[in-house]
This record gives sequence, structure tokens and C-alpha cells, in this order.
Amino acid sequence: MSPTIAVLGCGNRGADVYARHLAAQGARITHLVDMRPARLAEVAARHGLNADACFADADAFFALGRVVDALVIATPDDAHMGPCLQALALGYDVLLEKPICLQESDLEQLLAAEAASAGRVTVCHVLRATAFFGAVRAVLDSGRLGRLVGIVHAENVAYWHYAHSYVRGNWRCSPSAAPFVLAKSGHDLDLLRWFAGAPPVRVSSEGGLHHFRPEDAPAEASARCVTCAVLACPYDACTIYGGRDPAAWPVTVLTAGGVSLADALTYGPYGRCVYGGGNNVADHQAVTVTFANGVIAQLTVSAFTHNNRRTLKLLGTHGELRGQMERGELELHDFRTGEVDRWVVDAAGTHGGGDVGLVAGWLAYLRREAAPPTPLAESLDSHRMAFAAERARLSATIERLG
Repeated sequence: MSPTIAVLGCGNRGADVYARHLAAQGARITHLVDMRPARLAEVAARHGLNADACFADADAFFALGRVVDALVIATPDDAHMGPCLQALALGYDVLLEKPICLQESDLEQLLAAEAASAGRVTVCHVLRATAFFGAVRAVLDSGRLGRLVGIVHAENVAYWHYAHSYVRGNWRCSPSAAPFVLAKSGHDLDLLRWFAGAPPVRVSSEGGLHHFRPEDAPAEASARCVTCAVLACPYDACTIYGGRDPAAWPVTVLTAGGVSLADALTYGPYGRCVYGGGNNVADHQAVTVTFANGVIAQLTVSAFTHNNRRTLKLLGTHGELRGQMERGELELHDFRTGEVDRWVVDAAGTHGGGDVGLVAGWLAYLRREAAPPTPLAESLDSHRMAFAAERARLSATIERLG
């Protein structure tokens, strides 16, 4: 079976990741939706689609009725819910990019819509599909750690990545984008929920925008990097993008639709000074979550790291597991025997292979060879934690869930 798929939102995740992996794994991309004509034409050419299979808005596509097997929704953050509800009303299965929504009240609405539909929603929590975190889960299931007590997890965003996505990019302001802890760490909160094996009951958080503000700008800084006289600025866009593969992310975000890198840096948002004041999301945040079974998890997400890596420790009554995702490194200390096991898991590919793995799991479900990768009801807990963490950060409270 070769499922037919419509892709709503032809940005990096929709077109360059999900559509590409779906086509590589045997699905057929048959319809596209995107408001940018040049980008729509570019992606249509990849999949051999004519103009009558391309739409500038979701309403025009949905007016066709049920014409494909399933949908990918990878529109901007504030345009996920509407198309997803329309898709469920037609009975479509949906692969939904995170965040699901920007309003916490929408979570229950989506859950009710799925319950009333023949379709099922799979949220793009790709890290569950990695070999690395699968190996972490296997250690938990083996019992070698004893009873899990704590999780210490860090998402090291990398200074240049934060500047790209959260100062210059689409996730720089909330609203209209999701809060930093949801936009960047929705995956990580989902992992905490998976490892804890219970719903969250309390959330606290501290954090803020510490650096990327007008008052932090050097005196000689200009509005755009191409005209700036500041030497050795770590956030210089010409250096960040000029030294990277022009055919890969993040450069392809700037050049999508045939734009030259020079023009993107001269005229587009990715060439702006990071101290220009156009962003408001946190750049460093710490979150503590208590789960119903007593497990306590601590998540730190920060712009101020030299590389883009995830690290974690799982603390059990009889052992400790340490991990570093991007290197695939795991280290297990067994308190009972004194043994230390070290091994390396394949972590190649974007998101440590999770993008390919998620697509494979979703296609197996569409072919009715497996259940959906993660039930929607469980995926929603990551968003509940994120919304609670943002409330706690802004109001200095402890938020209770459930």
C-alpha cells in the first residue's frame, strides 16, 4: 500500500522533512497547501505535481472533500488547530506538527474532535522514535534502575540556533508563536512524561529573556549584520549562515523559494541584529515537574550553550543512567553490582533519526500494521506542562494540574 498524503504547510518541517521522508518510505505526496507561490511551485516540482494539486489556503483544499488517505499539518504555530479540526471532520488521519495549539483550552477541544472522528492525530514528538531514547526506555523497562525517582534533563539549544529560531525566526514572539518552553522543549516534556509513566500534577518554573535586548547591544551595532562594524560578534548572521552547507538547514530556511543568501541577509529577518528588540520569548528557563507517581523531573532549556545537544540523567533507587543524545552515548551505573556499562547508540540523522522513525511508525499505522505511535491523550500532557510552566514563570506560582 502506498498511502496518498496531502501536506499543509511547505516550510522546512512540512516539505523538507516530512514530505521528503514520506516519499522516500513509499508514500505518495499528492496535494500541497502553502500561501507562498514560489515555495509552493518549488515543492510541487519535487513531487511532480501540477498546479491543480496545489492550493494557497487550506479551505480550498478541504472543499475537495476526502481525496487522500492522510494529512501532514505543518503550518505556522497559530494555524494548526483549524486545519486539524477540519481534517478530523472529514475522517482524516493527521500527522500534526507541534505545538498542537497556542491556547490551553484547545487541547480538550481537539481531544473531543478526535473521539468523534474516524481519524487519529499523531503529534510530531519525534524523539520517542529515536534509537537513543528507545534505548533509555529499554533500560527503564529492564528494572536495572530500580524505581525511578528523578530525571535531570537539559536541552542545550546552542547560541546560534537560538538566534536563528527564537530571535530572528518564526518563534521569536509569543503570541503569535508558542512560548519558548513549548516551541523548543515540547519534545523534551513529552520525553519526561514517557519516562515518568504517569501524568503531571505540579509544575514550577523560572526564566526570562536575559540577553537579546536593545540594552545589550554594543554601541557600534547597526540594524543589520551586513553593515555592522562589531568584530567577533557570536550572533553575526553572515558568519552563522555563510559557514554552513547551503543545501541544508538552517540556510535552506533563508533561501526557500529561490531567494539568494545575500538577499536574505540584506533584506530578510535572518539578517537583522539580534539586539533589535523584535523578540520576547525566554532565552533561559528551568522547569520542575512532579508526576502522579512521585517522580520529579527537572528540565533546563538554554540559549547559552556552545552546541545543540540533549543530555539527561535518570536517577533510580538501584542505579543511574546518564546519556548524551547527539553522540549516542549511554552510561549505566548499577548500585547493586558496582558495574558500569557504557555503550553507543546510533544517533545519525535529524533529531537523532527521530524524523525518519516517526514517519516509519506513522506509515505503519496508515497501513494498519501498527497502532498510532503515541495516543493523542498522552501527547497532550506535554502541552499541559508547557502551558503551566509558562504561567508559573510569568507569575512566580506553583501550578497544579488535573
